[in-house]
Amino acid sequence: MVRSPQTPRGGGLFGEPEPEAKPAAYRANIDGGSRGNPGPASYGVVVRNPKGEVIAQLKKYIGRTTNNVAEYYGLIAALDYAQSNNIRALRIESDSELLVKQMRGQYKVKSEDLKPLFERAKKMSQSFSSFRIDHVYREQNAEADALANEAMDEVSGRPPAASVPAAHSAGSSEPKKLKARYYKGLLQLAEPLDLPDDTEVEILLRPKLKS
Repeated sequence: MVRSPQTPRGGGLFGEPEPEAKPAAYRANIDGGSRGNPGPASYGVVVRNPKGEVIAQLKKYIGRTTNNVAEYYGLIAALDYAQSNNIRALRIESDSELLVKQMRGQYKVKSEDLKPLFERAKKMSQSFSSFRIDHVYREQNAEADALANEAMDEVSGRPPAASVPAAHSAGSSEPKKLKARYYKGLLQLAEPLDLPDDTEVEILLRPKLKS
């Protein structure tokens, strides 16, 4: 009878240490922008756990500055949240090609306003056991963009759009506010809504945050 060799305890087949399992990555979508460049500015951040569940939504008005500065403030807010909550692996998604390529070392940071923010973000990113930053298209970053706009609206005095349930009574005569996004010739609702035929809809246009 031939016995197969036993793996030594606490190691691999030849006694080497078992490789440490990589921590599952959390994902943070970030966005920042300003109305005017420079102008009133804010950022929004949505953090998801490895299962894809939203665990944090961050937004803040940061005063009068440029859209690129606002993007970096959003990145630093995401990194700070991850550090404060002992997250070891983090993936950042941003629709700012400038920020992503600067963080990857593909673009130099020439702006004096951005240099200290870049250096801070770079140092913070090096504290994670796993870190990456990726560029995504604007439509893939809609939730973070919406939070940035909400932060701007709250300061400017605009009433925030009320949340609308997935369906409501067809007989209700009370007006509802709902969010929508115009993209490639189509008006897309942010939430599914079951509306009866002949429902009248009013559309309010507002300036889009530059990013």
